[in-house]
Amino acid sequence: MPDFTNPEWWAQVGQFFASVGWNLLTVAGIIVGAMVVAWIFQRMIARIVTRIVSGAKDKANVDDTMALDRSPLAAVRLVQRTRTLGSILRNIVNVSIVVIAALMIVNLLAPTALGSLTLLTAAVGAGLGFGAQNIVKDILNGIFIVAEDQIGIGDVVDLGLATGIVEYVSVRVTHVRDVNGTLWFVRNGEILRIGNMSLGWSRVIIDLAVPADADIPEVEGAMLEAARGLAKDPKWRTRILEAPEVWGLESVSGDALVIRLVMKTRAGAKDDVARELRMRLKNAIDGLGLTLPQLNSIMLTGLEGASRVRGANPPKTKPTQIAPQAAAGAVWKPKKKPRGAAHPAPAPEDETP
Repeated sequence: MPDFTNPEWWAQVGQFFASVGWNLLTVAGIIVGAMVVAWIFQRMIARIVTRIVSGAKDKANVDDTMALDRSPLAAVRLVQRTRTLGSILRNIVNVSIVVIAALMIVNLLAPTALGSLTLLTAAVGAGLGFGAQNIVKDILNGIFIVAEDQIGIGDVVDLGLATGIVEYVSVRVTHVRDVNGTLWFVRNGEILRIGNMSLGWSRVIIDLAVPADADIPEVEGAMLEAARGLAKDPKWRTRILEAPEVWGLESVSGDALVIRLVMKTRAGAKDDVARELRMRLKNAIDGLGLTLPQLNSIMLTGLEGASRVRGANPPKTKPTQIAPQAAAGAVWKPKKKPRGAAHPAPAPEDETP
């Protein structure tokens, strides 16, 4: 039973309430300080993001970020990457400040509890880390993908797991819509390689197969003329970056010769240019009176793709006709097949007496 008449007891009670009040004031100060620090960092991050986005809008001469779709792609990618990184930084700041403030409060109210909870905290952290390692991997990989601008909204990409147009990029998941309309959700931690077909430039590679008896220089000239006509067309010249090239005879078979034509285009215009170029090549070859066995578009891969990435300028050489070995002392001259003839020319007669 406490002795209410004892002054020492009242002094202990006053000291207890004073310590409790001081602890409460300290906790309130820690919370207020954490909120102030969080507010300062939030304002700094928001200010930096706003300045970068405003600079992109001013440079593109637009008032709304939605209108950046009509501006260069770099501005759109810059705004998207800046906002994503700003969101990541805000989350990191908030979590860090909350954790630090919580540790300070626990250390103030129960100084010995923090040490006793060390093993429990380590065990819980290890369990959560093991269970959430995939999430951490996704987030870290997503941060690098966004920070390094490897992909952006609207890019045509090959992620290995899915191929299509990127519709959304976050720090954990990337949304890719394929040509069939299927929306793929690809975890960033599962992405081992990224093939971005929307950056820089692309190359249209078309292999044109012509009959084995066709005049190669004439066919190459017709192909090059058709491709140059496409490059000069006002509708298409803005999508073509360099003059077309004929890389020459690619392969020879018993019934066809394959000649390769290439054209460097903007990244997003490759398919449209390839369709128009195939149509013009078909018309040009029809004008020569030849029948096309096949007309293929080629995608070079592996070592062949790496060796051809810088292009090629093959020397212009005329094919050398090699006469078959005739009888001893006999001289045989090949007869040219008249263009458009339905039947092959008769074989030369043996001049040996």
